[in-house]
Amino acid sequence: MKIRAYAKINLALDVVSKRADGYHELDMIMAPITLHDLIYIDRIEKGIEITSNNYRMPTDERNIMYQVAKILIDRYHIQFGVKIHIFKHIPTQAGLAGGSADGAAVLKAMNQMFRLNLSLETLAHIGKEVGADIPFCIYEQIALVRGIGEKLEFIHSQLNCHLLLVKPKKGVPTKKSFGMLDLTKAEHPSILKMKEAIEENNFPLVVESLGNTLEAPSIDMVEDIKKIKSEMLDLGFAGALMSGSGSCVFGLTLDEEILEKGYEYFKNKYNFVRKTRILQKEVEKY
Repeated sequence: MKIRAYAKINLALDVVSKRADGYHELDMIMAPITLHDLIYIDRIEKGIEITSNNYRMPTDERNIMYQVAKILIDRYHIQFGVKIHIFKHIPTQAGLAGGSADGAAVLKAMNQMFRLNLSLETLAHIGKEVGADIPFCIYEQIALVRGIGEKLEFIHSQLNCHLLLVKPKKGVPTKKSFGMLDLTKAEHPSILKMKEAIEENNFPLVVESLGNTLEAPSIDMVEDIKKIKSEMLDLGFAGALMSGSGSCVFGLTLDEEILEKGYEYFKNKYNFVRKTRILQKEVEKY
């Protein structure tokens, strides 16, 4: 079976507070994008085998795909194993949920392969045990996301614009970004304003509402984030923002010429430069 694992961007991210359990309470507007990893998964006699075109990616129990596969096999008494091969296109430590997207894709693939007939809600609940972004990646729908990532309110509207992704060589470990955050001095973007902008299909208001509490501490670790943002705006992009905890930056534009100009400008400066769009799809009902 072949399945695509779609990345995401954060159009707005507010770190609201730190919880007693050490996690942070978040309010976010997340959107799936067309950039994806390609996963092939087959049934085998027993065990979990993972191979990849990315030699740096762990293929043992440290891998999110391994973890979710093991949960399904153990919990639902599946009498077979799985062999997974993944072509990685989503970079790591980028704020694009590459690992969570892969985990969500494996959950959905195994649900079909072994005819478990689990609802998306159940798959999201299982995924939450492994990664906070997996529930969002199960649904692949623009959403207002709260808590640590488990509370989803879907935004039934489409956002049609061009996106350019540029990631510096240096990534940002999520825990380190949160660890450097000073909530007393942090920026807190209006999540409800962004939600309203998307619902009204108001692109200027979307651009005005871009914001990310984690951007400042991540820039302290990777100065290229600030440089890429500035260069995108100079090139004519309507807006630019770091996604998640970084270090990937996305630029938004309605003008395809600006998108192409940006791509040509950045492709010789950074290893990861991709043109993409917001993924447009209806929520699956199974």
